[in-house]
Order: sequence, then structure tokens, then C-alpha cells
Amino acid sequence: MMLSCREVTELVTDYAEGRLSLGDRFRFQLHLGLCRHCRTYVRQLKATASALGRLPPPELPPGLEEELVRRFEGWKRKG
Repeated sequence: MMLSCREVTELVTDYAEGRLSLGDRFRFQLHLGLCRHCRTYVRQLKATASALGRLPPPELPPGLEEELVRRFEGWKRKG
């Protein structure tokens, strides 16, 4: 049974990360072969992920990392 466009949007992350079974991957690719809208969607999603992957890590304000570690350690002790 072929996937719907809604199912493709729900599975796109698993597809991109290689977590679909062989059968689901085949059904996903079959749908893309027949649906130009979903092909465009997947292409745009890949381009966005690629562009975000090239961004430098955000700069943290001075002291923020130490504050977060301190809070995390306090949270771990309470749990």
C-alpha cells in the first residue's frame, strides 16, 4: 500500500536518518517518485538541514555554561 502525503511528512525524519525498514523506505521512495509536492518538501527539508549544519555553534554569554551545569547538578541531587 502506498504512503499518503501525511505519512510521508510523519516519516521524513526517520527516512533522512536511515531508520526506516526496507519496506517502508521503498514505499517512501515510491511516493516521492509519484508526488512532486513531497519531492519538493523533502528537497527543501534536506537543504534546510544542510544549511543549519554549516552554522557555527552559538556563542554563550559569559558564565551561562557554568550556571547551567550548576543547575543540572542541583537537579540531579534532588532526583
